[in-house]
Amino acid sequence: MRYIGAVSMRTALFSRREFLAGALAVPGALRAASAPSMPVAIAKCPSYNEDLAGKLRTLFDQIGGVGSLVRGKTVTVKLNLTGNPNGRFQGLVPGKTHWSNETLTGALCRVLGEQGAKRIRFVESGSVPADTLDEYLMGGGWDVKALKRAAPLVELVRTNNLNGAKKYVRLKVPSGGYMFPAFDVHPAYEETDVYVTLAKLKNHRTCGVTLSLKNNFGVAPNAIYGEDAGIDEPNERARRARNAVFHEGKRGPSKSAPQELKPGSSTEAGYRVPRIVTDLASARPIDLVVIDGVETITGGEGPWYKAKVVAPGVLLAGRNPVCTDAVAAAVMGYDPSGDRGAAPFQSCDSHIKLAEAIGMGTADLSRIEVAGAAIKDVRFDFDAAHNS
Repeated sequence: MRYIGAVSMRTALFSRREFLAGALAVPGALRAASAPSMPVAIAKCPSYNEDLAGKLRTLFDQIGGVGSLVRGKTVTVKLNLTGNPNGRFQGLVPGKTHWSNETLTGALCRVLGEQGAKRIRFVESGSVPADTLDEYLMGGGWDVKALKRAAPLVELVRTNNLNGAKKYVRLKVPSGGYMFPAFDVHPAYEETDVYVTLAKLKNHRTCGVTLSLKNNFGVAPNAIYGEDAGIDEPNERARRARNAVFHEGKRGPSKSAPQELKPGSSTEAGYRVPRIVTDLASARPIDLVVIDGVETITGGEGPWYKAKVVAPGVLLAGRNPVCTDAVAAAVMGYDPSGDRGAAPFQSCDSHIKLAEAIGMGTADLSRIEVAGAAIKDVRFDFDAAHNS
């Protein structure tokens, strides 16, 4: 696979927001064809007992290094902590099935600290009762004190509501949005220099796959977008999921926030959710991606979907979320350029292609440089594993 150097240079010279704003003047097909390409690195990793920090250092070196990106900066890492933290699937803690893994998270924290990050802030929402992210993680079996010792200054912020912050901030979608023009979110998503997503390699019942782009779905606070969100203003005690607002379009977010562009135009989750995912990932651009495929599940985003525990034994890293998700989808045995009807997008539109269409990054594997292990050498057929 060949790396398109000219496109990479342009990406290095302009911010993602500037690139997206300029790309909007170009017809959709041309935007997709000229979408930026950045390298993706793959490492074999049979278990969480490996030297995870060493593997991350190598992955980061293979995508051009992260020292200049994080040195002296506030780095915010979005975790993937879907579902009840106290739940266990086949006796395993969530980090060995459908959550970001505790050991990998600690290794990432340590490496970011080594690379000079001034402050590392882990963020996530969540719809079950917990006053703090510390409490939420401890429910999942995490040693929170050890995580906070992994780098000089580590913070944990739960972003389902304000949780002590003064006010929400508004992030606009540079393209104007497929479904929403902007989102009101916790200020942690704006008050940062570098935004990292620590995603899980797994399926999703509504989006086909849960990777870096889909991980941004949790940026939207329950207080505004949850089923028990306030009508006029945020409900700071909201805990319920975003199904009514995002999946079904049965109600709008709190009226204090930007409303859907065309309310009532669609109630199909397979249409709505991929577009909202793309809008959220466009409004809060991702600077660095790490995807955990060491141990995970097939069949959905959580064990509530007749999931199976699997161990693909792989880690991925990249700077562009569309490129990285495209390679990750290929590792899972899928064609990332596939549209609705092709696995894993049998009943939904592809958010990877929707993001490519607005110039966020290319999903064309022939344009993406893959470093480290080759896709063919780490490919793990998720559908075959689930159906076996």
